[in-house]
Amino acid sequence: MICLLLSLLLASAVCWPAPVWALQTHGGPEGLYAHQMAHLFFAFSMGLLIYWLRRRRLVDLRGWRFIQYAAFFFILWNADAFVGHWLEEQSGLIEIHRIGTMHMRIDAVQGHEWVPYLYYLVKLDHLLCVPAMVFLFMGLRWLLRMPADRDGEEGGA
Repeated sequence: MICLLLSLLLASAVCWPAPVWALQTHGGPEGLYAHQMAHLFFAFSMGLLIYWLRRRRLVDLRGWRFIQYAAFFFILWNADAFVGHWLEEQSGLIEIHRIGTMHMRIDAVQGHEWVPYLYYLVKLDHLLCVPAMVFLFMGLRWLLRMPADRDGEEGGA
């Protein structure tokens, strides 16, 4: 019965989708500021993770090396999302007109005709986030499958 309900729920989500924007806008400046600070903190944290993985020479193991790659892609994704939020909501360099579900027009301030191209490029943030998640999955899966070490602990952590 539960399987049937979950199948119906999934089918309804597929049949009646709602628009989902990769870069989400935030109401009021305080929501955006907190969100932008979170992107900076996440990027800094991933940089610190890379530093410690390399310092402790854990990247010699394949699983930790994949996690290092994931952290690198998460840094790139956070920088991309930060720039996208800034362009859309704070810069004043572009004006976005949503024409329809799948259409928008981006107007640039005089002298900044290149900014809409940059904005379009940063809207493709999934090209950085998906590889980050794949590398994270591969690294965690590899560490989980590692044989127990000499202290009797499971995994490679």
